[in-house]
Amino acid sequence: MKKLSVCVLFGGMSPEHDVSLRSAESVLNNLDKEKYNIYPVGITKEGDWILFGGTDYSMLPSGQWLTHPENRRAAISPVRHQGLLSFEGDCVVREHIDVVFPVLHGENGEDGAMQGLLKLAGIPFVGPHVAASAVAMDKTLTKLVVDHAAIDQAAWQLVRSCDTENRMQTVLDSLEKKFSYPMFVKPAGTGSSVGVSKATDRETLAEALRSAAAYDEKILVEEFIHGREIEVAVMGNGSPMASVCGEIDSGADFYDYDAKYVTDTSVAYIPARISEEVAEQVRDAAVKVYSVVGCKGLSRVDFFVTYGDNRVVFNEINTLPGFTSISMYPKLFGASGIPYGQLLDELLKLAMEACR
Repeated sequence: MKKLSVCVLFGGMSPEHDVSLRSAESVLNNLDKEKYNIYPVGITKEGDWILFGGTDYSMLPSGQWLTHPENRRAAISPVRHQGLLSFEGDCVVREHIDVVFPVLHGENGEDGAMQGLLKLAGIPFVGPHVAASAVAMDKTLTKLVVDHAAIDQAAWQLVRSCDTENRMQTVLDSLEKKFSYPMFVKPAGTGSSVGVSKATDRETLAEALRSAAAYDEKILVEEFIHGREIEVAVMGNGSPMASVCGEIDSGADFYDYDAKYVTDTSVAYIPARISEEVAEQVRDAAVKVYSVVGCKGLSRVDFFVTYGDNRVVFNEINTLPGFTSISMYPKLFGASGIPYGQLLDELLKLAMEACR
């Protein structure tokens, strides 16, 4: 059987560059070399595209991959069906690509920008397409879509970064009138909890708004929901399926970037410590969110289940979740009977089907 040519994109210019390198290491090590011709293409923090010339993917997280002697400059041509271009001196090498796996997190990776390039190029790719990616990346747009679908979620308010510079006291007064402390403050367009803060008083709220404004011109402020943090992996095109529910106990004040990727304080419970009845409600809500946003391929959908009354409250959706060795998306499907390698096979198959 003919091997599929798979281009794995990693890195990127977003604050989540380092997470992407770790995700890509795991993806590349788990792709079946008997089934696929693999083209690993890294995007540097400066935006240069490089076809990695090595096969030791442990070089990715440390950044050593950048110095491999067989690296070549590369690009995906926006001209349809031209595929992957790499450059050796004055010569251009063209490789046919059957499908792209964009293991890219954050800006220009999962916000619809890369998806738009791949659509123009006529190359199938893993994950949601342009509109769903853009809506899911901007948490304020996600909130509007989910509100329209009558899905329970935390109360929220949009703040513009320019207002934190010119009208900070007015903004603080407005937020304190709407919410009680603590409040959560998030840049609208980052993932991996980059720039997210928990504000406990007026001073920390102002600090949180300034911190979020450094990442995005739109800032989401949400009420605090006291509950378990539950995550569900969803996969599929027309008939999506949800994994078992997982639970995150951050071991910190909240599940921030350090708790996810730096420290070892967080603990994952799979399955989550909730009843089967509540778990089914979460799974149903995850598929509903996935569908109303318009996702294809994959996404991870996060919720709170409140203590006491077990209310299921939508938190956010991540269209290209982490694929590191400790990431919840592959672990949740592993617990659902789909091991990592098979999961990658299924995602590539869904990508091909979505572009027919």
